[in-house]
Amino acid sequence: MTQTSEFLPGSLLLNQRAVPGTAGWRILLVEGDASEAGALEEALRRHGHEVAAVDRGSVALAAHESVDLVLTELELPDLDGLEVCKAIRAVSCVPLIVVTVRGSELDRVLGLQAGADDYLVKPYGFRELMARIDAVMRRVRNQNGQGRAIDHGPLHIDVKSREVCVDGHGVDLTRKEFDLLCLLASHPDTVIPRKRLLQQVWGDSWSRRTVDTHVSSLRRKLGDSRWVVTVRGVGFRLGHA
Repeated sequence: MTQTSEFLPGSLLLNQRAVPGTAGWRILLVEGDASEAGALEEALRRHGHEVAAVDRGSVALAAHESVDLVLTELELPDLDGLEVCKAIRAVSCVPLIVVTVRGSELDRVLGLQAGADDYLVKPYGFRELMARIDAVMRRVRNQNGQGRAIDHGPLHIDVKSREVCVDGHGVDLTRKEFDLLCLLASHPDTVIPRKRLLQQVWGDSWSRRTVDTHVSSLRRKLGDSRWVVTVRGVGFRLGHA
């Protein structure tokens, strides 16, 4: 497992895509036990996933923005895993599965309340873990509006055809403007951090000014600046016009 001393914030960007033909995800594995982490990392890679393994919660907090899924133990050497879950969920909608030795009903409840999308107790079967990963990611795809329409007051977004209307009038958006609006509209009650917008819409390859420019253009084209609300120091959320 990669040790925390070898990591710098941002160094966990996973640029190599998964094996062709597989439904590979970029997975952040947070596990304090090196032998367990090594075995699970190897198994996940064999199934076509990219894996970055860390052994400390503090590193996970700096690395989760570049992945598709977080798998975390609650027993960590530096931070309590529940606090790690809460901190990640406070700034990100990244899917999060707890995989831990804590197995009481109270532990499960606390884990889910802390923001976990699923909770799996050790020991477990690897096929069950894979099934739970698939189920969580399937829900995320559905929540992100793939193949459906999103209606928010007078705003209508047809995700499949990539068409947008306000009060029945078509709005001509660029590809990135549409992706930005769709991400905000898929999570209408959530403030999306600027870093997440950059990562998901632009692949982390652009500056923060890129987001501001596209937000400004999107507000103008939608006909009202209130459609995109700035939350200073955090990011943006969908508003109401």
